Amino acid sequence: MSTHAVPPTTDRQIVGSYTTYEGAQRAVDFLSDDKFPVEHTAIIGSDLKMVETVLGRVTKAKAALAGAGSGAWFGLLVGLLLTFFTVNHSAVFPLLLGGIIFGAVFGAVFGFIAHAATGGRRDFASRSQIVAASYDVVADPEFAEDAKNRLIKLNWRES
Repeated sequence: MSTHAVPPTTDRQIVGSYTTYEGAQRAVDFLSDDKFPVEHTAIIGSDLKMVETVLGRVTKAKAALAGAGSGAWFGLLVGLLLTFFTVNHSAVFPLLLGGIIFGAVFGAVFGFIAHAATGGRRDFASRSQIVAASYDVVADPEFAEDAKNRLIKLNWRES
């Protein structure tokens, strides 16, 4: 198996076209399961666009709450690390609780300040993804015909 990435080239041939990435991924997975040398294939998305899904409004209170949650996790980690260096086993719980509380407080303060510093710009949460209108599975020329023939079995089986 090659450890270097093979750049997409124009001489690769299309062996299957799909409307979703999952469909193209399923085709390459099928080829892999069928012992085809998939290192000679690639999935190429065409007509790319970025889709940003807005999840909701972020207020200073929500930013502080999110910061408190992150800070609490960090505080728990610090508290756990401190427990490794204590010989007094009765101090374990107070160290953990203290780490969580201090982490949550500092996280809330920093979350609030960070959101307030934006001055109202971008006061919403979102998730971004790149999607394509279509996905082509391509193969190196010497493997393309074999890949096409194998994918015909996949298409026949799913029909």
